[in-house]
Amino acid sequence: MSRSLNVRKSLLTLGVALPFLAGAALAQTPPAPATSPAAVPAVEPSKVIARVNGVEITEGDLALAAEDPALQMPNVPEAQKRDLLTGYMIDLKLGAKAAEAAKVGSGAEFARKLAYSRDKTLLDEYLDQEAKKAVTPEAARKLYDETVKSVPAEQEVRARHILVENEDEAKKIAVRVKGGEDFAKVAGEVSKDPGSKTDGGDLGFFTKDRMVEPFAEAAFKLEPGQISDPVKSQFGWHVIKVEEKRTKPAPTFEETKDQVETYLARKAQQDLIMGLRKSAKIERLDDKGNLVEQKQQ
Repeated sequence: MSRSLNVRKSLLTLGVALPFLAGAALAQTPPAPATSPAAVPAVEPSKVIARVNGVEITEGDLALAAEDPALQMPNVPEAQKRDLLTGYMIDLKLGAKAAEAAKVGSGAEFARKLAYSRDKTLLDEYLDQEAKKAVTPEAARKLYDETVKSVPAEQEVRARHILVENEDEAKKIAVRVKGGEDFAKVAGEVSKDPGSKTDGGDLGFFTKDRMVEPFAEAAFKLEPGQISDPVKSQFGWHVIKVEEKRTKPAPTFEETKDQVETYLARKAQQDLIMGLRKSAKIERLDDKGNLVEQKQQ
């Protein structure tokens, strides 16, 4: 790891300060693909693609199989994946029919499994419907606007630095650059920070909390164009030049759209479940069948 990465206490993404990105119900969302995927032609769910002893297998059946987490094949070409899923559906129909003939589905344990699967599918569909109702363009824009307004303005600077091992070297370098030598050129010649020396010591824009304390304190006291005296940190001795100061810009709506929509969907689902619990009579029993003291659900 380069020293310039070590200097930063953390490399936070542009939007992490926004409350809706830090909610307990919100998980990290993968970034949007660089290019939009090719449009997939619409298929008719009732279209028959195979028959097994007269039992039809449709495009809708194939689509359900493709959504099964156990049947995900991310690195398999689409044509091959379709062929494998069709083969699976054929085997499923044959096996289910044979299991039925063997009266596998007649026991109490099977009935419990079937009831569980039905309940889970019903809940999944219900939650999906609630999420779709909650995630509208208007709701997403409103949440974004309200959140951006609530985030306090934060200062950030763009600075260059030259990192050396001891104070004497740092003092000599400070004299050179304060005397008029090009800071970027000197950084490229002598800085021990491989992560920034090729860019003339440029660290880009950063907020105060992203740097170790001695470095951050010195950098934020400087005005654009000013050069610091030598500053010591756990990484060595720094000479710092501030290039710019600004108020950190808020992330754009497009940059946070996926996170906003994920939050709206999960909040709607969470609110639904909590509302159902609140209006229900819930009783938990211990191993002796006695009521357990109820906590707030």
